[in-house]
Order: sequence, then structure tokens, then C-alpha cells
Amino acid sequence: MKTALTILYLIICIAIVVIVMLQDSKGQGLAAALSGNGGSGTYWSKNKGRSKEGMLNKLTIVLAALFIILSVVLSLDALQ
Repeated sequence: MKTALTILYLIICIAIVVIVMLQDSKGQGLAAALSGNGGSGTYWSKNKGRSKEGMLNKLTIVLAALFIILSVVLSLDALQ
């Protein structure tokens, strides 16, 4: 079971890297993101519907959640 979880963990790690690399760069830097004056539209208006960017964003969130859950499960298994 631990081997299967470890393999799944590695696949998720690689998938996160690939998906983040596929996403478009915002190109406005951290200061624009923190100030709220980062672009012509809001975050929600840019990602409405089923756009490629919206789908990649959702997939990144799901994979990150799985990454965190598997990290905890594998670390608890290592303690035993």
C-alpha cells in the first residue's frame, strides 16, 4: 500500500509541475497582485466559464489538495 501511495504521490508531483508550467504568466508581479490594481478585469471575470485557464486553475487546486493529503498520510505511515 505504501508503494502505491508513493507512486501516486510522485505522479501528482510531476503533474503539478507540468500544469503550473502550462498556465499563462500573469506578468504583473507581486505588487500588482497585492494592490488589487493588477488588470483590466477581476479574477472571477477572467476565469468565468470553462476556459483553458479556468480548467488549469481548478486542476492545480485539486492536485495541490491531493498532494497535501498524501503528504500527511505518507508521513503518518513513516512514523509507525
